[in-house]
Amino acid sequence: MRRSFTWLPWVLLIIVIISFITWQKLQQPKAPIAADGVKMPAEKVEPLVNTSRTGGVVSYSAAVKVAAPAVVNIFTTQKVNSRATNPLLNDPVFREFFGDQLPRQQQNEYSLGSGVIVRPDGYILTNNHVIAQADQIVVGLQDGRRAVAKVIGTDPDTDLAVIKIELDKLPVLPFKLSGNEVGDVVLAIGNPFGVGQTVTQGIISALGRSDLGINTYEDFIQTDAAINPGNSGGALIDVAGNLIGVNTAIFSQSGGSLGIGFAIPAKVCQQVMNAILKDGKVIRGQLGIQLSATPQNEDVLAPRQQGVTVAAVLKGGPADIGGIKVGDKIVKVNQETVDSISHLMNYVALQAPGSIVNVEVERGNQKLNLDVKVTERKVQANTSQYIPLPQR
Repeated sequence: MRRSFTWLPWVLLIIVIISFITWQKLQQPKAPIAADGVKMPAEKVEPLVNTSRTGGVVSYSAAVKVAAPAVVNIFTTQKVNSRATNPLLNDPVFREFFGDQLPRQQQNEYSLGSGVIVRPDGYILTNNHVIAQADQIVVGLQDGRRAVAKVIGTDPDTDLAVIKIELDKLPVLPFKLSGNEVGDVVLAIGNPFGVGQTVTQGIISALGRSDLGINTYEDFIQTDAAINPGNSGGALIDVAGNLIGVNTAIFSQSGGSLGIGFAIPAKVCQQVMNAILKDGKVIRGQLGIQLSATPQNEDVLAPRQQGVTVAAVLKGGPADIGGIKVGDKIVKVNQETVDSISHLMNYVALQAPGSIVNVEVERGNQKLNLDVKVTERKVQANTSQYIPLPQR
């Protein structure tokens, strides 16, 4: 009887080995799925850095080798009408007789920018302002290939655009949707001033920057990695070579980098891209109101007041129908505390048109809870239809 069970330990050992291998595979990051079912590249986890004997980082070349091939240069041309340059046309007497009937000629204007290949089938993310009104868009890859791109869709509210090229064997940058922290090392890759692909290094200076007046919807990553004209649409990556943002703007009084740059987070980029691929546009909700920041106490030590003030209400819009009035202070939406204009706008934008949100407002000494039906936001709103806030 003892001999008949001598194989049992070996069977148990094999089961343990198979279970361990299966567990390890389950721990590996899975490739996300895009809106149309295409499998996206999986996020890289391990930092790709070279260190010295003392443990200090001496190079990020490994991360750059992974990410840089997926960052492209974008060249656009736009035909514009301009007056002929004959010196005679500047003569006051000549202009007095001919005025606006002076001959015009068509010229090409050239612009530079950057983009990021985010799907193996040729979809590229860039800034809307890079390709807006372009007559032709040419994409240049690091390996020397070039291709004419077509515009798939744009979202001016976030300054993002999706374009597509028809090439095979394309390098792709995976999205990193979360886990970024202030102080993390980041690299910016783009084509500043048209000098060619350039990599700069810095850290994440801040997260969730908003109310800057750059875009309608703002949730920026701030970085001190040098970003200059031409970097627009390029990649902001982590030290593992993941895409954490698309560079979009700088704060500068000179036109050059002052160490205050802004990137659109990868999470927003992916949401916008998936919406464009699914619906051809980004569908957002709105309440039909214009807002102003709640006045703060001049005492800097006093706690910051929450809520935003309704400056105008769209006639016949969802807020008007729901009972919101000019001068109301919105303090909560669906029990979520409102702490800024951008916070409220971003929250409502994510609500599906037709859904009901509960809005808590303060009106004088009253606190009211109002149910408002969200409608689809139009990019160009007719502000003349709004009821203005009276001057005080």
